[in-house]
Amino acid sequence: MSPQRSRLIAKLLAVCALGLALAGCGASGQENRTVTVLAAASLTDAFSEMEEVFEERHPGVEVRVSYASSSALLTQLRQGAPADVYASADAEKMKSARNDGLVADPETFARNREVVLVPESNPADIQSFRDLSDPGVDLVLAQEGVPAAEYAEEILRRAAEDEEYGPNFRESVLGNVVSREPDVRAAVNRVVLGEADAAFAYASDVTPGVRGEVEVVEIPAHLNVTAEYPVAVTQGSENQELAREWVGLVQGERGQEILRQWGFEAAQ
Repeated sequence: MSPQRSRLIAKLLAVCALGLALAGCGASGQENRTVTVLAAASLTDAFSEMEEVFEERHPGVEVRVSYASSSALLTQLRQGAPADVYASADAEKMKSARNDGLVADPETFARNREVVLVPESNPADIQSFRDLSDPGVDLVLAQEGVPAAEYAEEILRRAAEDEEYGPNFRESVLGNVVSREPDVRAAVNRVVLGEADAAFAYASDVTPGVRGEVEVVEIPAHLNVTAEYPVAVTQGSENQELAREWVGLVQGERGQEILRQWGFEAAQ
């Protein structure tokens, strides 16, 4: 083989090697693109389904969702946890995040309401909301500061001002609390396992997985509260475009359809 031909082949091999290296870098970059979402525990099922939709629409992108109480997630944001999106079960928690400069332009994407869940066997024979004040009822709530618990306490405050229930009702119900759980899903799990007689939860927590294990006791409409769910891109997001696209999915037709299927109410 002539020296000239050898040099030509060497150049071609070098070009091919460079092309493969660049292609490899591009593929690796795609594989490493992630969207990190901090979401209220009550959104677990709906957002898990949205993860699949988003990743199908964005090949090479991974969605990582961390679920906890909205208050715990707010603490994580304040401590500098890396995140692209924050979805809260409480407008006040989101307002605090915005006031702290942690998120921008939050928008409400869903609503929810509270119910009382009891085991399917209903050992405490809880037939109505009023029965929560009966002696010996083992009631479970989420921890103080968690939106589901704050909504429950607001409901009991309203009951205390209602002549049909009165202040003694509120005191009796709170006196029956035997456990405070990290988030609403943990409280529901105590009921599913038969470790509690009742728990305050969201209507959306009556998922197919627990439907045969629990009974729903409705809270009187005039006492109940509406939980608003806002979502926002974080100010510290390193994936602003993808984060906005996640928010777009949540607010869009497909996301709203998924939320309805999991028991949430429309934002408007």
